[in-house]
Amino acid sequence: MSENTGERSYAVLTWLVAATFVVILQETVMVNAIPRLMSEFDVTARTAQWLSTAFMLTTAVVIPLTGWFLQRVTTRTAFAVAMATFCVGTAAAALAPTFWVLLAARIVQAGGGAVMVPLLMTTLMSVVAERDRGRVMGRVTLAMSVAPALGPAVSGVVLHALSWRWMFALVLPVALATSAAGLRRLDRGGEVRATSVDWPSVAASALGFGGVVYGLSQLGADGDAAVSPAVALGVGVVAVACFVVRQLVLQRTGTPLLDLRALLRPTFTVATTLMAVGFMSMIGSMILLPLYLQDVRHLSALQTGLLVAPGGLLMGLIGPKVGAVLDRFGPRPLVVPGSVGVLVGLAAFTRVDLATPIWLLLAAHVLLMVSLAAVFTPAFTLGLGALPAHLYSHGSSILGTSQQVAAAAGTAVVVAVMSSRAADLAASGTAPTAALVGGMQWAFAVGAISALLVVVLALVLVGRRDVRSPEGEPQPLAA
Repeated sequence: MSENTGERSYAVLTWLVAATFVVILQETVMVNAIPRLMSEFDVTARTAQWLSTAFMLTTAVVIPLTGWFLQRVTTRTAFAVAMATFCVGTAAAALAPTFWVLLAARIVQAGGGAVMVPLLMTTLMSVVAERDRGRVMGRVTLAMSVAPALGPAVSGVVLHALSWRWMFALVLPVALATSAAGLRRLDRGGEVRATSVDWPSVAASALGFGGVVYGLSQLGADGDAAVSPAVALGVGVVAVACFVVRQLVLQRTGTPLLDLRALLRPTFTVATTLMAVGFMSMIGSMILLPLYLQDVRHLSALQTGLLVAPGGLLMGLIGPKVGAVLDRFGPRPLVVPGSVGVLVGLAAFTRVDLATPIWLLLAAHVLLMVSLAAVFTPAFTLGLGALPAHLYSHGSSILGTSQQVAAAAGTAVVVAVMSSRAADLAASGTAPTAALVGGMQWAFAVGAISALLVVVLALVLVGRRDVRSPEGEPQPLAA
């Protein structure tokens, strides 16, 4: 590839990153608005959190389809379909008259946005030379990780002066402009193959992931749940098992919805698990912190947004630096300290009470976001880099699916734990606010426990023999 051709190929990523940033920002933009929406639509915290959970769950269900979709259409067509669907959902959300219409609009948004991450990652792995992947992936981290981190900050600023509807109304013209600019510059690149989609696999993945997340979200609420949590979890687990078996059968004919042979690469499997658990910890804390700041400490939406903004901004600023360090020194100086930082930050949140100093919350949040940046970029780069080219689209789909399912499940679990513990404390005579704080302490503890797994996985990842050497060159794949 000539230098000019390489520069043009890298330039394609600019528009994909911009569009992906806009899409992923919407994943957590509702977090800061949950207290207001609970009041306006007269719904509980369990119900309101589905505005975020349903977005992530829909993304998880749709992402497996993208491996098939990206093979059937050009990059330009995939981009156009994804952004058009996202914009329709965004417009519907801005105009939603009821909570359930808003929830449906969020699902449409997610359906379009789900295509963007695999499209971006597949394109990146195809056009970026291996020696540059750490640097480029560091910039891509801005869209993949910083956008959800900045969601609560952006919504806090908007909610300070405007209705929650403006969180969508302001995004819509930006999404339309980004789509128009991208379509003008993206070529019709990408090999197109006439493949079929296995709809039983689609049904099994939707039922499986949906059942698991719904069951987790209803833990402790058996009397109020439309379907028993145990039943939902059981059906979900069985459906996921059927999905996996179906993919193994389809691999023999070369037409799986998700080619699970990517998981035979140990580095990819470890990196995928690390990303999933890390993202679950991040999203869980991002759901809880605004609730604590607004419902317990009575901060405004703007004050809440400003408090969480430094962590998201620093995460974005150090992203390219993280990539440069990865290219030069390998993953060990990043992943191990980063995983420990995630654990320390989440452990600090378990100590929240009625009078926790705000500066301590700010410091814990900044530490968490910066540490996650040090973990996410190497995990993405090493995980996909361990795969052969023909598995890039499936690998990015597996990464995205596992990340979104983990985030949706994490959101459901922390809200369920918080609500259940708070209800138990209130029933025993604890004051309502103190009971809520007690529930949040338990919920943050769930995140801290998951962070222990992040540390273990980080140590396993850097111990692999098929990761980058300190000189930045790949070593042979371990047997």
